Amino acid sequence: MGNLFAFLFRYRGILVFALLEVLSLFLLIRNSSYQRAAFFNSANSYVGQVLDLRTRIYDYFRLVEVNHELVKENALLRQQLYRPDLSGREAGTLPVKQDSLTQARLARLGHPDSLLLGLRALPTRDPDYPLIPARVVSSTQRRVDNFMTLNVGAVDGVRPGMGVVAAAGVVGRVLVTSEHYATITSVLHSKTAISSRIQRDSTIGTIRWLGEDPAYVLLDNIPRQNKLVRGDTVVTSGYNAVFPEGIMVGTIESFVREPDKNFWTIKVRLAVNFSKLVYVYVVSSRPKIERDTLEAHAGVKPETDDQP
Repeated sequence: MGNLFAFLFRYRGILVFALLEVLSLFLLIRNSSYQRAAFFNSANSYVGQVLDLRTRIYDYFRLVEVNHELVKENALLRQQLYRPDLSGREAGTLPVKQDSLTQARLARLGHPDSLLLGLRALPTRDPDYPLIPARVVSSTQRRVDNFMTLNVGAVDGVRPGMGVVAAAGVVGRVLVTSEHYATITSVLHSKTAISSRIQRDSTIGTIRWLGEDPAYVLLDNIPRQNKLVRGDTVVTSGYNAVFPEGIMVGTIESFVREPDKNFWTIKVRLAVNFSKLVYVYVVSSRPKIERDTLEAHAGVKPETDDQP
């Protein structure tokens, strides 16, 4: 103990200087919006690089498991694309009308390849919903507010507010970006609210996470007079223009009619397994800015995905 006091007394000047430096930087970042934004953008970039390196090392030792999951996912996609009864197959080329507007759109699209994401076939080069493939380098599932870090950023065209989906369904929304990385708020976040609908009868509700089991969320605002069925599919409604309409969210696991409420309490099992999520797609809706501007001028508060 005496040596510790001697050390502190000997280097008191340097220690006081370091403490004052840290305090001054804290006050500068806290009271200056520009410095705060610059600090968090830089921190996000450096943290992303460290997480990316850690993930590469970790993934080297689990390549067999990752490849196995990719093979299962590819098999499922092929099964959806090429059904044995020929009833639901998608053509390699699509018939189009011979008008100038359609021809111009087809020229932008190129070959109309599509990718099935959570029940919804999304064209990979659709100008309305362009897809940016990404890899998860870090994620949490057990906190009240959970985040993910992706290995794509501003140089790849990723911007805050864009939606994130996986092959199984909805994942989250981009919160902040740096040059090469992006942090997203996942569905497992206390402030996430996704406008959704029950596919069977098109009833609109809101998906929220209660901060408990990462495999389940709550579907709110479904009136008590609606008839529910266990196993019903819940998909995005398309009201918010962040996610395309019809993207898989999950299936109804259970529901309770509470006497003091006018709505069902519905438990939904998520389609995405966040503990094994590796590859995702960032999706952007180009008409969103125009739509938001129009609704703002009209004084309309739209259905949105509330995010921090």
